[in-house]
Amino acid sequence: MTGSTDVHTVSIGAESDLLRVRTTLRAESQVAGLGLTSATKFITAGSELARNIVRYATHGQGEVLIEALEEGARKGVRATFTDSGPGIPDLDAAMSDNFTTGGGLGLGLPGSRRLVDEFSIDTGPGRGTTVVITQWGR
Repeated sequence: MTGSTDVHTVSIGAESDLLRVRTTLRAESQVAGLGLTSATKFITAGSELARNIVRYATHGQGEVLIEALEEGARKGVRATFTDSGPGIPDLDAAMSDNFTTGGGLGLGLPGSRRLVDEFSIDTGPGRGTTVVITQWGR
């Protein structure tokens, strides 16, 4: 069974909140004992997901719940990004490389998925988006 030992919530409402998100992700990655490469991948994925909230969610509003995890001797960190925005109308397209609606590189969601150990997304038109990422210590 996976237990959560420490929980932080960071509200996202503007570009200026992205630094707080990254700082909290970094701190929890250190607590979980993630190596530099794993922590950097996790922070990068989380930063991209937080930026998506600022860009695409209604009024750029959302939050991230960051949890330190323990599963036996293994430690990790999970971040749950939630917004009540318009949702993603075509998730398959959004999860494909090079797809973008915002003029970016189109690496956001699929790139974030590749960077972390576990990735899940729940979204739909009119019901917002929740993305959960998890990284485990090695």
